Amino acid sequence: MLAGPRLRQVAVVARDCGLVAGQLRRAFGWEPPFHDPGVGQFGLTNAVFIAGDTFIEVVAPARPDTAAGRYLARRGGEGGYMALFQVPDLAAARNRVAALGVRVVWTADLPDMAGTHLHPKDVPGAIVSLDWAEPAESWRWAGPAWTGQAPGHGPGGVTGLTIEVQDPVSAARRWAAVLGVSAASDRIAAVVELREAGQRLRFVPARAGHGEGITAVTIAGLPGGGPVQIGGVSFACDAG
Repeated sequence: MLAGPRLRQVAVVARDCGLVAGQLRRAFGWEPPFHDPGVGQFGLTNAVFIAGDTFIEVVAPARPDTAAGRYLARRGGEGGYMALFQVPDLAAARNRVAALGVRVVWTADLPDMAGTHLHPKDVPGAIVSLDWAEPAESWRWAGPAWTGQAPGHGPGGVTGLTIEVQDPVSAARRWAAVLGVSAASDRIAAVVELREAGQRLRFVPARAGHGEGITAVTIAGLPGGGPVQIGGVSFACDAG
């Protein structure tokens, strides 16, 4: 049973999906990714890799005037683009974001999977998605092998993110409110702990000349250990 929100998938936006996907495979020895034709509706191509029972996705614009293309321009290059959180009660999560005045830019409701993408101007730092899966260990967005089931997979998975934003404390509080958890802060960074999932979201000041975005991902059991900079994101092993 899913006791609280869990970071299940992180998306990196790249100019060339195949190039960055190839770099990830060579760095970490991951199995060939799933390519979802459904992202074509957003004008994208993608590649979804399995990391434990979580997922790292690479997306790239396939046509002009896409949200991903605009992000590349704002960010000044490649970087972390989306954070997809699995929630135990999607109706409650949707009611919560509505009460917070957060705009929704896309929804999908399928028998085994549902998702809600939130407006990045209302939840700064990335496109946040609130998703639900049945059974909880499945994840349709990762392809047929994960649709309505969970295949055999290795241990580990995503344990945390670092997100660069203009106002870390405010952003952390906003993400925490959206996720229905609390936030803590100090002089340097603000942190949202997903305690049931053993994950941490760390918010830091954006560097000069860069837009907001995800800049680091930690993964338990990451082959090679890292940190390795790929697609504008630092990937590192979380030794726990």
